[in-house]
Amino acid sequence: MRVRLGGYAILPRVLDKCRAEIAGTAGEYRYNCPLDKHFLRFVGIHGDALKADVAMGGGDSEVLAWIESRATHRRSPWEIQQWSAFHDQRGPDSDLETLGYFMETLKRLGGTREDIHSWADLLDLDDYVSFGGKG
Repeated sequence: MRVRLGGYAILPRVLDKCRAEIAGTAGEYRYNCPLDKHFLRFVGIHGDALKADVAMGGGDSEVLAWIESRATHRRSPWEIQQWSAFHDQRGPDSDLETLGYFMETLKRLGGTREDIHSWADLLDLDDYVSFGGKG
C-alpha cells in the first residue's frame, strides 16, 4: 500500500487487484473495495471505468496516463503527497464495526503485535503472512 505510482499511495495495489480480478486469480483480494474507493474518489474516477481501461492490457505508466487524463479531480503534486502520507498512517475509523474488523484481522495475522497501528501496517502484515511469513 505504501508503494507509489504517480505519487499516489494505494494505486499500485488497486491495479494489481484489478488485474488479478480480470485474470480470475484474485482469491480473497477484492478490487473496488472500500480502500480502493478512497483512491477512486480522490481522483474522481469510477471503478468500472478504471477496470475497463486496465483490461485493455496497458502497463502501469499507460494506466496512470489514462487516470490523469480522465480524473475529474485534478490534484497538484503537494495534494497527492499529503493524501498519500495520510493514507500511510490512517488507522481504522472509530466505529465499532471497523475497529472490530481491524482487531480481528490483526489477531488472526499476528496475535498480539503492538506495532500495527495503520491500515498500511495491517496490509503489510497480511501480505507477509499470506506468502509464508510468521506474524
